Amino acid sequence: MEIGDKIPEILGRDANGKEIKASDYLGKKFALYFYPKDNTPGCTSQACSLKDGYSDLQSAGLEVIGVSVDDEKSHQKFITKYELPFPLIADTDKKLVEAFGVWGEKKMYGRTYFGTYRTTFIIDEEGKVEHIITPKSIKVKEHAAQLLKLVK
Repeated sequence: MEIGDKIPEILGRDANGKEIKASDYLGKKFALYFYPKDNTPGCTSQACSLKDGYSDLQSAGLEVIGVSVDDEKSHQKFITKYELPFPLIADTDKKLVEAFGVWGEKKMYGRTYFGTYRTTFIIDEEGKVEHIITPKSIKVKEHAAQLLKLVK
């Protein structure tokens, strides 16, 4: 996915099994943030930053949707544990991470595996990619502030 690209209509299902579509957000901007795994330190810091800044983000006209390849049950626990006010898409079939180009080979502690590259896309009111925050640019503890700078 590149800046200016139209995103897919079907985004996936949230923690409650509800289908989330791009057209649900027509006329609104939203941040579609991809993260590797529920309940890990970096992902928890990022989600909590977004939770803490959520009202400011909404005031600036930005909704938030998280995406990982974890299942609905994992998302439900993550949402409950940290009182997250925004939906999380369970991309268990990896359709969305692959469509956005954020799934691939990673290396950690000398081990090679496949996973999600932490990336955030800001989607405009017409369902097109407006900004991309790349893995190296994301500051998990200040992610809400990063987003606010882009939409103000």
